[in-house]
Amino acid sequence: MTAGSRAARASRAEWRVAVGNDETTAVYEPSHKRQLAIFVCAHGAGGSMSDRGMLRVAETLRSAGFGVVRFNFLYREKKSGRPDPMPRLEACVAAVVDRTRGASRDRVVSARERLFIGGKSMGGRIATHVAAADLSLDVKGLVLLGYPLHPPGRPEQLRDAHLPAIKVPVLCLSGTRDALCRRDLMEAASRRVGANWTMHWLEGADHSFHVLKSSGRSDADVFDEIGAVSSSWVGGLAR
Repeated sequence: MTAGSRAARASRAEWRVAVGNDETTAVYEPSHKRQLAIFVCAHGAGGSMSDRGMLRVAETLRSAGFGVVRFNFLYREKKSGRPDPMPRLEACVAAVVDRTRGASRDRVVSARERLFIGGKSMGGRIATHVAAADLSLDVKGLVLLGYPLHPPGRPEQLRDAHLPAIKVPVLCLSGTRDALCRRDLMEAASRRVGANWTMHWLEGADHSFHVLKSSGRSDADVFDEIGAVSSSWVGGLAR
């Protein structure tokens, strides 16, 4: 094992995070290369911090230069499949963000690291509500992976009213076959948000970033694109 790999392994950390009177689990894992930023990544409604999709997202972003913090929402920590009410979901994201900042005292996370929040599907949606409601949150931006703009089959029920209140840069990556994010509606919503919203479409991908064989692309191609676009976007913010 090289000195670099020993350092990377030593800086991995698992935390118990207090959320009101409850606790949840969070894991910090450093980037596989020079670290550009830390990303607090929330899971989707039917998933968990350790489901296959989340692990693939985390590995993709770690390979692209992100240290990644994964965590369970409280309902998943309790082995429930029913998401908590919105205030409880928001409180969980805020608590994990605070714990991530506090990790600088443990010398696990550098105090100079730029902090981004977001996540997959519902997790990204909750992060947008936290960012829109708390202008003192002091994060550098949001990365949204498959933002659920509307429920499947119900495009009239848009989840975009709060988005213009977000004042930090946002990168939103969605598949062109995403049943929860109709392209014309998402592009109209992003225009209302303004110039701080960057929309990137993943050609042929669905809500889980899966592509059909007939597309000529593989799921690995999509995840490579996610990593490259996310890394380039964060790097551009520093200039």
